[in-house]
Amino acid sequence: MSAAAALQQFDLPAELAGERADTAVAQLLGMSRSAAALLCSEGNVVLVGRGDRLTVLRKADRVQEGARLRLTVPERPDPLAIVVEPVDDLKILLDDDEFVAIDKPVGVAAHPSPGWVGPTVVGALAAAGYRISTSGAAERAGIVHRLDVGTSGVMVVAKTEHAYTLLKRAFKERTVDKVYHAVVQGLPDPLEGTIDAPIGRHPGYDWRFAVIEDGRPSVTHYEVLEAFGKASLVEVHLETGRTHQIRVHFSALRHPCAGDLTYGADPRLAAELGLTRQWLHARELSFDHPRSGERVNVVSEYPDDLNYALTALRNGTA
Repeated sequence: MSAAAALQQFDLPAELAGERADTAVAQLLGMSRSAAALLCSEGNVVLVGRGDRLTVLRKADRVQEGARLRLTVPERPDPLAIVVEPVDDLKILLDDDEFVAIDKPVGVAAHPSPGWVGPTVVGALAAAGYRISTSGAAERAGIVHRLDVGTSGVMVVAKTEHAYTLLKRAFKERTVDKVYHAVVQGLPDPLEGTIDAPIGRHPGYDWRFAVIEDGRPSVTHYEVLEAFGKASLVEVHLETGRTHQIRVHFSALRHPCAGDLTYGADPRLAAELGLTRQWLHARELSFDHPRSGERVNVVSEYPDDLNYALTALRNGTA
């Protein structure tokens, strides 16, 4: 055990009997369940049995009243601290006094969060010398909407407090037009339509979402632009903005985004197309300028990996 790690031992109280290990650890240490799950995955949650026999607990293991738990808690950097570091392939699409529109590459998060140790949009903009709005939580400075780490494309970040307020409101009131392009497996039927199905956390898998009866209202409009037999290029207009909405909705239709192994895509097609992530790109954003009120439209071109896959489909080489 390193000098920076703290060792603690607990006898499980009755009120936590039968709970999952991550839930119990979260309660015992006063931390989030995701942070407790990380401790479990690292082998830092150990059950002390008879004769001091040690058993490493997984996050889903159930613990019983009186069980003796030995917990090693490493000292970690603040997961919400903004790390200022450049991102070479992050491009500026439009630099305005009120906001900056960027082309977010895959593998970059919008802002720091627990469990994420890679580059962020806020850290990259800080490294590039941009001063952005300080409204909202400190780690989300200027962030008025987000894209998944595995999704590329256009994203707008507020520079001023005025822009932050108005753009946040615009996204909430759905006056922002959000256009995505996706390559999905097969051919959706009908070729143009609306997916209106509630989305919530998947009941059986962490970090996944699903169409569930008591989920939040979620509406996706789509139109097939090109059909290639084994896959189709579709344009998507989002009416709502749920986490993983496009990926979940097309997976529910049995037409998952190509390369999206999390939501049921065929790994063989992903390999043929050279995809290591879902073929999903935030193509276009349209919104009212925070000062002038004039409509602003920003477009992002496909990155190299998505272009390669699309070319393979068009040429029939995949």
